[in-house]
Amino acid sequence: MKRALPVYTIEGTDFVVDVANVQLYEKANPENKISVFHTEDAEDGYILSYSPKTKNLPELPDDENVKKVKIPELVHLDPVGMAEKYGISVNEIEGKKDIDLMVDQEALRQRLAGVLPTIDIAGQTFYVDIRMDMLRPKDDFLSDGIVFSRIGDYFHYDDASYVIPYNCKTHEFDEPDYNNIISIPKDIILVSIPHESLLDPIGCNRKNGWHETTGLKEVNVKSHFDAKVIDWKETGIERTIQENIKKQGQQHKPDNDKHQAGKRQHRGPKL
Repeated sequence: MKRALPVYTIEGTDFVVDVANVQLYEKANPENKISVFHTEDAEDGYILSYSPKTKNLPELPDDENVKKVKIPELVHLDPVGMAEKYGISVNEIEGKKDIDLMVDQEALRQRLAGVLPTIDIAGQTFYVDIRMDMLRPKDDFLSDGIVFSRIGDYFHYDDASYVIPYNCKTHEFDEPDYNNIISIPKDIILVSIPHESLLDPIGCNRKNGWHETTGLKEVNVKSHFDAKVIDWKETGIERTIQENIKKQGQQHKPDNDKHQAGKRQHRGPKL
């Protein structure tokens, strides 16, 4: 039998606690959902900017009827659901906070101790160095690495990643000359890497002056990543290459009339 989910009342409206999706939804209107990630962290819960009119976040920033509402942590709202989701007993929930279950504690401990996250790109290890605004290659002090401020044009919003051309020899971001390229680059591959806020959320929080654990329950913390290699053929580069070959061929094609005139000029006298 399916377990009945607990209900929490906010300003007279009943909301179902949906631990699986980290949200609360209105009991009388399940389409009205409030994500826990859209609240502010408090010492022992969450602060929600709540509009009695929308029974959700305010639609307008200057809504005068907005109230700051305190919501308990999920471990208190639904300890059974949290225990099931994270594979522990209800007794083990005692004394824990949401962050203890929702964030990798070993990765968090290492990062707070100063250990930088790493990412493997085609066999080369890089340190995620937010302070220096770059992916810094391990054991390659001649490389300029991959500077985040230089790859903004390659950002993909749909999955918060950069898809960049990467030189396997220099261990650097290396943009081909797309206007003149006539073959797939030999030493340059295409790789996908997460945005820096996903690679090192703690480093980004520090850089922006925010609390170190801000947003960690949503993005989590990881000590190591592996970049995904993408086939050039998936990008449409072959069409660009063919267009460039055609363009360059037209540029080097001799003018037919001038060519014929030249031939006549070099003919001998008629017999």
